[in-house]
Amino acid sequence: MNDYSSLPHRLNGRSIFRVLFSALTLAVGLVLAAGGLRLITLGGSSYYALAGVAYVILAFLYLKRHPAALHLTIAIFGATVIWALFDTPEFGFWALLPRLVVPALMFGLGLWASATLEAVPAKLRSASFWGGAATAGALILTLISAFFPHGSIYEPGNLSAQTPLALDKIDAPGNWAMFGRNANGTRFAPFNDINLENVSDLQVAWTYRTGRRTTGDGIGVDENTPLQIGNILYSCTPENMVTALDADTGKALWKFDPHAHSAEHVTCRGVGYYDVDADTRLTPSQKAALPDGICRQRLLISTVDARLIAIDAATGKPCADFGKGGTVDLAPGMGPVEQGKRYHPTSVPVLMGHVAVVGGWVRDIVHGEPSGAVRAYDALTGKLAWVWDVGSPDNAVAAQQNPQFSLETPNVWTVPTYDRDLNLVYLPTGAGPPDYWGGDRNQAKEKFGAAIVAVDASTGRTRWVYQTVHHDVWDYDVPSQPVLYDVTNDKGLKVPALIQTTKTGNIFVLDRRTGKPVTRVVERAVTNNPAAEGDRLSPTQPFSVGMPIIGNDRLSERKMWGVSTFDQLYCRIMFKDSVYTGAFTPPGEKPYIEYPSLLGGMNWGGVSIDETRDLMFVNDMRVPLRMMLVNEKNAGKYKISMDEVPGFMGTLRPQVAGPYRGVRIDVLQSPLAVPCNTPPFGTMTAIDLKTKKIVWQVPLGTVRDTGPMGIKTHLPIPLGMPTLGGPTATASGLVFFAGTQDNYLRALDSLTGKEVWKARLPAGAPAAPLIYRSPRTGRQYVVISVGGMSHAADVGDYIIAYALPQKGLAAR
Repeated sequence: MNDYSSLPHRLNGRSIFRVLFSALTLAVGLVLAAGGLRLITLGGSSYYALAGVAYVILAFLYLKRHPAALHLTIAIFGATVIWALFDTPEFGFWALLPRLVVPALMFGLGLWASATLEAVPAKLRSASFWGGAATAGALILTLISAFFPHGSIYEPGNLSAQTPLALDKIDAPGNWAMFGRNANGTRFAPFNDINLENVSDLQVAWTYRTGRRTTGDGIGVDENTPLQIGNILYSCTPENMVTALDADTGKALWKFDPHAHSAEHVTCRGVGYYDVDADTRLTPSQKAALPDGICRQRLLISTVDARLIAIDAATGKPCADFGKGGTVDLAPGMGPVEQGKRYHPTSVPVLMGHVAVVGGWVRDIVHGEPSGAVRAYDALTGKLAWVWDVGSPDNAVAAQQNPQFSLETPNVWTVPTYDRDLNLVYLPTGAGPPDYWGGDRNQAKEKFGAAIVAVDASTGRTRWVYQTVHHDVWDYDVPSQPVLYDVTNDKGLKVPALIQTTKTGNIFVLDRRTGKPVTRVVERAVTNNPAAEGDRLSPTQPFSVGMPIIGNDRLSERKMWGVSTFDQLYCRIMFKDSVYTGAFTPPGEKPYIEYPSLLGGMNWGGVSIDETRDLMFVNDMRVPLRMMLVNEKNAGKYKISMDEVPGFMGTLRPQVAGPYRGVRIDVLQSPLAVPCNTPPFGTMTAIDLKTKKIVWQVPLGTVRDTGPMGIKTHLPIPLGMPTLGGPTATASGLVFFAGTQDNYLRALDSLTGKEVWKARLPAGAPAAPLIYRSPRTGRQYVVISVGGMSHAADVGDYIIAYALPQKGLAAR
């Protein structure tokens, strides 16, 4: 029989190994005992303290070479396994990982240490050695398993009978002429050249470097989806530099730089396109009266320093007949904009015939912030057509010579949607500033904040309002473009609907004629006490239960996560040391948890709908925040920051309201900078719009380009990372997406969620893909703007186009 008394390291001696293991066990025990005791005082689990004490005893038993060490080693791990199975609220790989990996490692090392104890019978020493080896093997298999997706949902039974609608039955324009491709915002590419059979052959067709700034302050984030008009693409950089590109080669045809700069929220998601000759709202005589050739096709650019600029789509030169030399100043009447620092558009001018609607981002910090008024301008002349100002519901200010709009009103920083048939424009609003305290909000803020507002496209007058959050003190702005799509109601009748995703994870489906819910919405009681000093909260909030609610599961101590036992313990302590009463936890001076957080849920990327299959695709993020209102007395204890998300984490963001001077915002995360909730942290979900149920949901993104403490792991572990940007669906059954925290553009099978192709990018890409077919060559392209995720180390200035090889096209 073999003698394992000197294993595992015969060269170093059994005593050295045993002493080192005893020291490690003692350290583990002391940390768990101390943290566990703290958790018990907060009313949390007693496991960690008990395990800590057991490990301390075990350390001394090994130092004493006592044979009982083997029995205690087995007992600790056995008890841990039983506890882990009962403690885990949802059985799964990621949930069990922090509960069992460190104990399993200690168990394996303990078995090897037992093999060095002379007092243990030889047979048991042999068994201990092989048990330790088996445990090591299991840990290696666990590591390998981490490289495969976990937590996916696949419910094919929720998929309605699929007979894809023929493309000739869909009203699909040939150009990508709007932010969401078409006027309805469905972001659906009606092409099938690139399909499940050949998508793996995609390769880079061309790359263009925009020349945007990539260093220094205020470089912003590239969130641009270019427009495609015929054989020309129109792109914009965060500082609104516009370039016309040949759609087949990526060669720059012209470039226009407005020299726009701002200190905050620097981005350009796209430009507006207007064609005089295609405008059916103009009479032939009106068209004939306009100059031939000059600016008959024009681009409208809303800049980060609060200007609206019109340029010739053919040359990039300013349109002299628009405003003053091609420019309209958006600042007059809006209040203290500070050259765009406190107000500027972050969205896309939306064309309604020859009228362009322009919203704007407002810094939500103090009373007296700029107005959230939405304005419409004549795309030909730049003259103000109307104003939606909730402080002047009859639009009386629009007729004034020098109008002054109501300050600090709910704003519209994302993309509106225009319904030509109903002549309505739908405005998704934020709350009137300040964000996190509303004790003195007026009636207009209470009515129009965090709502979808239907406005008459000819007059700017409100037709209906539907509020998604009452008395919003969580920064739950309605973040994405409303999508217009016909949906069946509970009686089986097709209804012209509006679909709105939200930061709360709710998806509202409304009759766009009336604003009434098409799918069931209930008002549920939520905790509204204690409110912050001087504030009051709504006793109920709307929950869209007729549609899936995504990423809105209630947190609990047992759902806290970590890479290891230690940071899971830390997260459990942080959770128990915070105020959390579920969704809509009231803000206050004690640390409270906001989940879903102001980051989302769903954010500005919106959805995509496969119009041939009635499938909707939506990405989300799941990152809880730990927040705290700070009064004037305590504000001096913190560093003040005006940085953008997530740069202000850990600092005090100014919020001057009532008795408060700021809000402390941190990610609820471990010392390793890993979120405390159980993965995934971001997913893509497919919803059948006939059954209103989830067909599949998959974690999206790996930790290859990020990791603990922000250090790149270079490991393609598909944890499921927070997502931004939006998806684009095609008629061939593919969904393209790039807005993950790793640097990839992906294609998913639209019926299963399976990843069927991915391409490595030089940086992250929080933008929606553009997909088009060249009218000159017939070649289909997938284009993505690659500028880097917010605050990521990798920053770029790329626009990259992918296509099938030319020989593949010829064989089609």
